[in-house]
Amino acid sequence: MNTDNRARIADYLSRFFPVQNLNDDDDIFKLGFVSSMFAMQLVSFVEHEFDITVENEDLELDNFRSIGALEKFVTRKLTEAVPQ
Repeated sequence: MNTDNRARIADYLSRFFPVQNLNDDDDIFKLGFVSSMFAMQLVSFVEHEFDITVENEDLELDNFRSIGALEKFVTRKLTEAVPQ
């Protein structure tokens, strides 16, 4: 787990709801923290904060469901972006 990426994600989410009580695998959608409008904000944040492109096939709830899922998604996208 990239703790820097996790911290950046948690910091962003903390502007909108209390993340200090969240575990990395707590479902922010089921907890009622995320509306459809905020989900779009979250996609925009990920793209701008980490300089990655979220493709249509990436728009699966499992990629955005929790702090841990977001961190794994960002790490995967950053790894894919690095030329081999």
